[in-house]
Amino acid sequence: MHEHCRKNDDVKSDASKIFLVGNPNVGKSAIFGLLTGRYVTVSNYPGTTVEVTKGEVSIHRSKHIVVDTPGVNSLVPMSEDEKVTRDILLAEKPEAVVQVIDAKNIKRALFLTLQLTEMKVPLIVDLNMKDEAASRGIEIDESALSNIFRVAVVSTVAVQKKGISPLKKAAVHPMISSFRFSYDANIEEYAAKIEALLPEANISKRSLALMILSGDKTLKSWLLANLPGEKIKRLEALRDRAEEKYSTPLSLVISQQRLKAVDGITDEVLTKTAPEKTGWSGFFGELTTHPTWGVPFLLLVIYALYEFVGVFGAGTLVDLLEEVIFGKYLNPWAEKIVTAFIPGQLLQELLIGPYGIVTMALTYAIAIILPITATFFIAFSIMEDSGYLPRLAAMLNKIFQTMGLNGKAVLPMILGLGCDTMATLTTRILDTKKERIIVTLLLALGVPCSAQIGVILGMFGKQPVEALIVWLVVLTGVILFVGFLAARIIPGRRTDFILELPPIRMPQFSNVLIKTLSRIEWYLKEAVPLFILGTLILFTADKLKILPFLRDAASPLIVNFLGLPPQATESFIMGFLRRDYGAAGLFALQEKGLLNTEQVVVSLVTITLFIPCIANLFVIIKERGLKTALMIAGFIFPFSVLVGGALHRLLLWMKIFN
Repeated sequence: MHEHCRKNDDVKSDASKIFLVGNPNVGKSAIFGLLTGRYVTVSNYPGTTVEVTKGEVSIHRSKHIVVDTPGVNSLVPMSEDEKVTRDILLAEKPEAVVQVIDAKNIKRALFLTLQLTEMKVPLIVDLNMKDEAASRGIEIDESALSNIFRVAVVSTVAVQKKGISPLKKAAVHPMISSFRFSYDANIEEYAAKIEALLPEANISKRSLALMILSGDKTLKSWLLANLPGEKIKRLEALRDRAEEKYSTPLSLVISQQRLKAVDGITDEVLTKTAPEKTGWSGFFGELTTHPTWGVPFLLLVIYALYEFVGVFGAGTLVDLLEEVIFGKYLNPWAEKIVTAFIPGQLLQELLIGPYGIVTMALTYAIAIILPITATFFIAFSIMEDSGYLPRLAAMLNKIFQTMGLNGKAVLPMILGLGCDTMATLTTRILDTKKERIIVTLLLALGVPCSAQIGVILGMFGKQPVEALIVWLVVLTGVILFVGFLAARIIPGRRTDFILELPPIRMPQFSNVLIKTLSRIEWYLKEAVPLFILGTLILFTADKLKILPFLRDAASPLIVNFLGLPPQATESFIMGFLRRDYGAAGLFALQEKGLLNTEQVVVSLVTITLFIPCIANLFVIIKERGLKTALMIAGFIFPFSVLVGGALHRLLLWMKIFN
């Protein structure tokens, strides 16, 4: 995910380009990071919502732009990500294309290698994750692979920063593969006829002909821009005549013949022996996905998260920052400076009043939220770097099947714990429209973002552990219930679950540090301005007597139905602007002793399920359309209040916290 990267205005568009291409989850982004560092540009590919990342690398004193393309399984596009990668290769002429391969899953990668060699692009093959392949008893003969494709083959272990120098050297001396794979006589005949009608392009005419024969409809706009209508009709007629000779779709025939060629190459270059099953990595690898022991391990992870974020982050660190640094030093200094140098009571209150920029916005953003978010970012980066997240997806696959989804949907849901807005963008990895809508709904409904979950854990850190358990049970039950209903109401199908599981690794301190610092930087840039904006809205609403009016208007709902104090109204108002701001308001109410344990549970369940923040709503509109976004928001708002009210009455009746 590249939302945390920093822009570098020095990246020059006229420099030669090196494209990183590969299947999803092969370590492309890690290779990209080692080549370029963190100073990169992130932008949407024109006309799409797909992000493309660019950075600069210096090799032999010359500058090159490195482009990290979206992960693909084929260059005959089946998704927007695959279309973007194919279009980049079609639109630009790179100095080199580096295909990053997961060495332990080479058969899947070679299907893509065949297509790249057909394109006649200058190619380097990078066998990444060689250590993981070796631990599974997989050995790849690099010389044999190089001889077959007649291109440079290098190996890397990105997480250990190994092999980057040979990769850089190979990247400035790429070769166009002379390897040629022949299809059956019919496909070859019609490919040649189509080639004769095609214009020159940045990729070979043969590869374009094979895309057309495969029925690639995404190529139509390029054909319309480069060929007259009469020639396009002739191309389509040739394709139809070729397809008539087969009982199965021609795209399937071409894929099957490529897979047969891949099998032959794999037999030549791959040797498999008994995998290593010893060591702590193998033990934890089996434990984390075990049908019985995987669940207790997950509960142990949640408990460790609660202790580190909820107790240490929200307890020790927040107390230090809020009560000592801000309470004893920064806020009193600010009050003295403002009263001494700023004239007028209104301006003074704007800075240091109950809804002041310093006393509320900066205190909330830095003293309360930052330490909680920072500890969560550290914990999340450790889970990410250890390889635990994909294993969690595999373990929860059966549960997700009840919601018309598969384990792959766990990944956007987990990323939602970082940021729901960015997680909504990653729903593009899901294969069907139905799956994407369901996960978008569940993200907006019940997945708290990192800053919000940090505050929530912080509040529960000062409550009995039963309060956290009730929150988790209610939230899980709601997500399963809504997902179950959505799977039966929303039309469409779900797809099968295929996900490569990486081994459990010891997290690299440098990786965790870089990810954490990048995310903190992103939080400060995005959150602090919104906290200030939110405080200005509250300040204005208070001065115009709108806030008291809203409190009175919402009293029947907030006070009578949810059983919360009227001051909680502003937390829900601000929760729409930014979820963690709303939670921070509840945190402040708890600190003042205005919320008892039952009210803490009810308020946190309600605000977690509450309407998505404004940034997430805009992304839902962009990704799913205005109608779907309004339907999602229109369902979530009353539903969250209904669940909160029902829980309030249930807890009072059961007398759990009395």
